[in-house]
Amino acid sequence: MSSGNKQQSSKKKQKTIIRAAGGEVWEDPTLLEWDLNDFRLFCGDLGNEVTDDVLYKAFSKYQSIQKAKVIRDKRTGKSKGYGFVSFKDADEFVKAWKEMNGKYVGNRPIKLRKSTWKDRNIDVKNKKHHPYK
Repeated sequence: MSSGNKQQSSKKKQKTIIRAAGGEVWEDPTLLEWDLNDFRLFCGDLGNEVTDDVLYKAFSKYQSIQKAKVIRDKRTGKSKGYGFVSFKDADEFVKAWKEMNGKYVGNRPIKLRKSTWKDRNIDVKNKKHHPYK
């Protein structure tokens, strides 16, 4: 097999996650950076001064924390005002939600909700039946 064929076959094997929200459908490769079996909090009302590291440190007392990510505008790099924190343990996820909701992270109190990211995924098996190809 030539190296060109190897590259093509490896591209075919890469996982993709198809998303749907707001009437649009798209591939979201960034979701592959997260544990698919995590418990994830949506963190709203984040100030522009809050970075991934600041958000992670705010939740670092919870031992099962896995990742924290502030969502930024791709063009400007400015915060969109929200992010996500991922936990491995369900009990710690609930505890963090209760204890940290309304606490200051950076210059503002944060608003926490359970992330609905899984609700927006489209089963890849159904991809061929979906208008997005």
